[in-house]
Amino acid sequence: MNVDTVGQLLEKVREQNPLIHNITNVVVTNFTANGLLALGASPVMAYAREEVADMARIAGALVLNMGTLDERVVEAMLLAGRSANEHSVPVLFDPVGAGATPYRTDEARKIVKEVKASIVRGNAAEIANVIGEAWQIKGVDAGAGDGDVASLAKKAAAMLDTVVAITGKVDVISDGSRTFLIRGGHPILTKVTGTGCLLTSVMGAFAAVEKDMLAAGASALVCYGVAAEAAARKAAGEGPGSFQVQFLNELAALTSEDVRRFGSIEKAE
Repeated sequence: MNVDTVGQLLEKVREQNPLIHNITNVVVTNFTANGLLALGASPVMAYAREEVADMARIAGALVLNMGTLDERVVEAMLLAGRSANEHSVPVLFDPVGAGATPYRTDEARKIVKEVKASIVRGNAAEIANVIGEAWQIKGVDAGAGDGDVASLAKKAAAMLDTVVAITGKVDVISDGSRTFLIRGGHPILTKVTGTGCLLTSVMGAFAAVEKDMLAAGASALVCYGVAAEAAARKAAGEGPGSFQVQFLNELAALTSEDVRRFGSIEKAE
C-alpha cells in the first residue's frame, strides 16, 4: 500500500462515478453531497423507510451516519444496511457521538451488531465506546482523549470484524492485522461542521471501486488530507468559511500527481 495505489484509486473513482447512498445527519447533508460531487462520486440522500432498501441495493456504497438520531432514522439505517449486506454493497458506519448518551451508545452498538459494516470511522472516543472501552467523551465532538490509538484501532477491527479508521491529528486505519498511519490534513478541519462526516462518505466512494476495504479507507484518508492541506494554504488567514469553499475546490482539483507528491502513508509497527 503506497501513494501510487492511492492515486490509481482516485482516478478510478473519477472514472466510475459511483452512486453513494447516504443516510446522514441533517447538519451535514448539503456539504456531504457537494463534497462527493467535487471528488467525482454521485451522492443520493434517501431516508424514507419505504425506499432505503431499494436505494441501498443499487448503490456503490451505503453510508450510515448517526449524527442526528431518532427511532425512524435507526430503523431506516437497519433496513438499508441489511439490504446492502444482502447485495454485497459496502457499508460505511459513522457512530457520531457514541458514548455521549446511553441511547446513542446503545443504538451504535445495535447497528454494528445487526449490520455488517465494511468500514467503521470515528474519533477515538466514539470507536472506544462502540466496543465498550473506557474513553472520555463530551457531546458529539469528542477530543482524542488518552490512550494508544493504534492499539484501539486494531482491537476494534478484530472485535467488529471490519476495517476501523480512527481520525485525529494522525489518522489510524486497521483491519486487525494490517495497520497504517496517515499524516496530513489541517487543524482548521475541526472548525467546519461536517468534515468528519464527509470523510466517511468519501471513504464510501473509494469502497465502491475497491474491494480491499483497508486500501479503500486508507486512500480516502490520504486524499482528504492532501486536499485539506492545499485548501488551508490557499485560504490562510481567511477563516473557516473560506476554507470550506476552498476545500470543495481542492477535492475537485485533486490529482493523482498531487497525491504522489504530498500524500503520506506508513505502516504501523
